[in-house]
Amino acid sequence: MDREANSFGDRLRWWRDRRGLSQLALAGAAETTQRHLSFLESGRTAPSRTMVLRLAGALDLPLRQQNALLLAAGFAPAWRERDLAAPELAQVNRALQFILDQQEPYPAFVVDRRWHLLRANAGARRFVEFLLGPAPPPVPGAPPPNLAEALLAPNALRPFIVNWEDTARFFLRGVQADAAADGTAETAALLARLLAYPGLPALYEALPPGDAKAPVLAIDFRKGESSFRLFTTIATLGTPLDVTLQEIRVECFFPADEASAALLRAWAARG
Repeated sequence: MDREANSFGDRLRWWRDRRGLSQLALAGAAETTQRHLSFLESGRTAPSRTMVLRLAGALDLPLRQQNALLLAAGFAPAWRERDLAAPELAQVNRALQFILDQQEPYPAFVVDRRWHLLRANAGARRFVEFLLGPAPPPVPGAPPPNLAEALLAPNALRPFIVNWEDTARFFLRGVQADAAADGTAETAALLARLLAYPGLPALYEALPPGDAKAPVLAIDFRKGESSFRLFTTIATLGTPLDVTLQEIRVECFFPADEASAALLRAWAARG
């Protein structure tokens, strides 16, 4: 939330406007009255903790933003935010590793909500190394690589993507949807950084005519004499009760044709 509203009423009104809801519509969804909601937004009435959570649910706020709304109302956060390496998340870590392992020999990445790389399988490392060369040694304290910037930056993956404009357009719209959903300055800043790269198509540009032969947009990669086509799926945890876990995504790449599958399998066989 840029325009950082500090009071509960300001935050509530900001989110209601962002969701395109009238006071009457939000009041009905939260099982309260329009008069009571008006008093909450103006600060004439203080909300109960239960009411804050009901309003947050009606607004479909992410857990991080539910915590912010509770804090603004004077209550403790309802949802914890733990490091992914925390012992309490061991079961989730095993599940994530299982997904990465099962995706072999095809690439898979675990990222956070803003596309920072958290983990990758061997297939992902082979894929990136083929296109960009060996990864440089990690710098202590440096932020993790950002897959969104790697995809759209002119000095990263962009030169190897044949259908880059179509790929960039779809990806940017996904980041735009993220920014609208979470309302944070950080996601808005990521979107702004991506749009600042040269040659990016405008977000309002019309999608290509619906004459594509494939049911999904495949990314066409080419380097030298090698070419392959991949499409992606995004998986999230279904019932997260932790801010970190809600924001985790697993992006899996699948070959769009048998030639691409054979190439990925050949890389794996060579080790």
